[in-house]
Amino acid sequence: MQEPFIEPTPTRESCWRAIVMMGRNVATYKFALAASLIELSSKGSAFILMEDLAAPFSKNLCEHLKHSDKQITSPRSQFLDSCRKANQGEVSSQELIETTARLGFVNVIDAFHAVNQGDTPVRFFNDDRKTRGGITLTDDFFYLAEGRQFSNLPQEVEARWNLVETAWGLDMARNLLDIEYDLEGGQLYVPRRDTSRVDVTSCRDALNGYQKGKCFYCFIDISIESEHDDLAHVDHFLPHVLKDEGSGYVLSHPDGMPSNATWSHLIVTSSLLSSNVVPVGPSVPVVSIRPSRSVTFG
Repeated sequence: MQEPFIEPTPTRESCWRAIVMMGRNVATYKFALAASLIELSSKGSAFILMEDLAAPFSKNLCEHLKHSDKQITSPRSQFLDSCRKANQGEVSSQELIETTARLGFVNVIDAFHAVNQGDTPVRFFNDDRKTRGGITLTDDFFYLAEGRQFSNLPQEVEARWNLVETAWGLDMARNLLDIEYDLEGGQLYVPRRDTSRVDVTSCRDALNGYQKGKCFYCFIDISIESEHDDLAHVDHFLPHVLKDEGSGYVLSHPDGMPSNATWSHLIVTSSLLSSNVVPVGPSVPVVSIRPSRSVTFG
């Protein structure tokens, strides 16, 4: 795994974020699975039948298919075709759950913990499909769910999912996409030639995981929940007059102030986010996320 995002003794939060933001993707199923595990965490049950996991898993994919049809790098998917038919009312909810349990988890269960050439040292579930017909959430998952950062994780998953599907949908093998940051609306968006735009995701949600949910200046926990007392502020760390003005957006407390230590932190963070590309598929471009006005795909 990559340094310095993963510590010598990785935390549960860092392992989860590595899975979401640094895992290799040929489909968006890993995001759908992550979102489903978060959703099912409130039930408190360690064992999850595949049929019970199939319901939120297929629901999340159906929602994303409504606004971004490309959720896989291969040309066809029988499972996704069933999701599309469900969106059109041609397949019942029960039929979709049965199809999902049969086809939707073929690879993602095995691949979920894979980051680069190995698995994360912390596992969030064990595969018990052959013996019990489901998966078993680990103690580490429940400890993760009890942590202060857990409430930020759904937005981080959604942000990463939106960024990846945008890259695939725009055929990034032949194009270079600059995603702009709307200072007033707080959104990352794709500018079009006709002056219109396509919103991609919240800037806070996209950046928070890369800062491990910490204020860039004081390293104390921040939140990306809109009503939270510690809601993160998007701050331009470097002055706009500098030539490289696009590389200085960070999350902080509203009254956060830089210190001498912050410059070292900026160097480490910028190196990770701008030069450490994140693979999203074997034959499609990579996505490189920076804490900045632009996010470069290419």
